[in-house]
Amino acid sequence: MKLYNYFRSSASYRVRIALNLKGLEYEYLSVHLTRDGGQQFAPEYRGIAPESLVPVLVDGDATLHQSLAIIEYLDETHPNPPLLPRDAAGRAAVRSLALDIACDIAPLGNLRVLKHLAAAYGLQKEATDAWVQHWIGTGFGALETRLAQSPARGKFCHGDAPTMADVALVPQVFNARRFGVDMARYPTIDGIAARCAELPAFAAAAPANQPDAE
Repeated sequence: MKLYNYFRSSASYRVRIALNLKGLEYEYLSVHLTRDGGQQFAPEYRGIAPESLVPVLVDGDATLHQSLAIIEYLDETHPNPPLLPRDAAGRAAVRSLALDIACDIAPLGNLRVLKHLAAAYGLQKEATDAWVQHWIGTGFGALETRLAQSPARGKFCHGDAPTMADVALVPQVFNARRFGVDMARYPTIDGIAARCAELPAFAAAAPANQPDAE
């Protein structure tokens, strides 16, 4: 397998965690989002990813994009340990949590969004950081309530083993800390992330441990 990714990309981080949880080896191919004007815009990479986004996973004849779709592919092709519950209601619950993060929170803090805010509206770093803090806070406020009240929550988001929800959560917590969000306001989220950080699969996937880390 080959993974085109960037050390600080939360979507890439999700896939690295999933690969590690599955015990799968892969070739790490860095697509540096800020170097050389953005390596994601290079013609050779756009031939693989017309969206100029990471990650992209190549597995044999399959070239896959979108982190959650990649994670579900890995779960179907390498079912142990499972990242989605066996029951339909449980799978829907885990997917919903992952989508809360991947669709409603993470995109508003992506590099291309922040660059557009700066270029089109003249916002300085302090203002763009405040933008990210606001949207992470809005999303985490709802997510904290949902997780705190969930009867299905165990040591992790859903039960006592990591699922796709935890795989999505940890990179977003990393982003929150990076942008100065006070995680003390979200004790349930922070506790789950801390338990995940104790697992080798999560620790090895952390941005600081990647070959292109700055």
